[in-house]
Amino acid sequence: MKALVKQEKDRGLVLKEVPVPEIGPRDVLVKVKKTAICGTDTHIYKWDRWAQKNVPVPMVIGHEFMGHVEKVGSDVKGIKVGERVSAEGHLTCGHCRSCREGVRHLCPNTKGIGVHTPGCFAEYLSVPEENIFKLPPHISDEISAILDPFGNAVHTALSCDIPGEDVLITGAGPIGIMSAAIAKFAGARSVVVTDPNPKRLERAKKLGATRCVNIREEKIKDVVEELSIWDGFSVGLEMSGHPDGLNDLLKSARPGAKIALLGILPQTTLIDWDLVIFKMLTIKGIYGREIFSTWHKMSNMVYGGLKVDDVITHRFPYQDFEEAFETMISGDSGKIILEW
Repeated sequence: MKALVKQEKDRGLVLKEVPVPEIGPRDVLVKVKKTAICGTDTHIYKWDRWAQKNVPVPMVIGHEFMGHVEKVGSDVKGIKVGERVSAEGHLTCGHCRSCREGVRHLCPNTKGIGVHTPGCFAEYLSVPEENIFKLPPHISDEISAILDPFGNAVHTALSCDIPGEDVLITGAGPIGIMSAAIAKFAGARSVVVTDPNPKRLERAKKLGATRCVNIREEKIKDVVEELSIWDGFSVGLEMSGHPDGLNDLLKSARPGAKIALLGILPQTTLIDWDLVIFKMLTIKGIYGREIFSTWHKMSNMVYGGLKVDDVITHRFPYQDFEEAFETMISGDSGKIILEW
């Protein structure tokens, strides 16, 4: 089969022929139809320090996808050939305390499809039965291909009490702008999104942000007065992975606010701890999705009318992967779909 492989410990990927994955008795072989490029994939493509530390070479990468069941293992029950599916990309151990207590998203032994094990940028992918998510008919193929990052946004936004509250989101990447749509859909009074990239802010506005702030040109405190947010924001969602984003949240939060961190901050990030302590802020780290409750929340919100389609800005045949990756790295795109 054709696959995109991290072949060398250097920038880039290689399109090459590799064997179709074999499946075990409890695995599902998926014929991949659409995949999406993630920020993690761009780290691997650029072969930065994080990728060098985490990714074995050579390996097929990619973890955002949808497709159809091609074959099932002998012990698989409830999944049939031909069904439309996606999958949870975090492979959990099944025997640790978290897994045994039914909170698989907290498994300390988690491995990632396309990071630690062969991924979905290929014509076929083998996935454990327990990770398969059967796609309902109301979710389009393209949205199905981005359920992984959509789930990150749902997990982050809904970890806080949203209805009637004022929400500040720092970072208007694809997950940030989907979080804006989710917060508005969930009943936030106002949703303010900050970013230095005007194109990203345009997309955030399109998906439902009340107000977008170009932090190179405006100050959050001026927008607070404009929207009559007198006491500060009740909810903060940090999506930028930049120290300034986190510090903006802390300064702009009202006493008792809840802050969720999804952006991966530098290890050297410094904050004013007085803001956390004397404002009595609650800060929660977010990683991935709650398995599988986040997936069902996504499905139900889409069924109820939530629209995030405009987060997808580009589509490429998989053969044009180099152009697709460079477009993603430029920062001028939303989600990018690779057609298989």
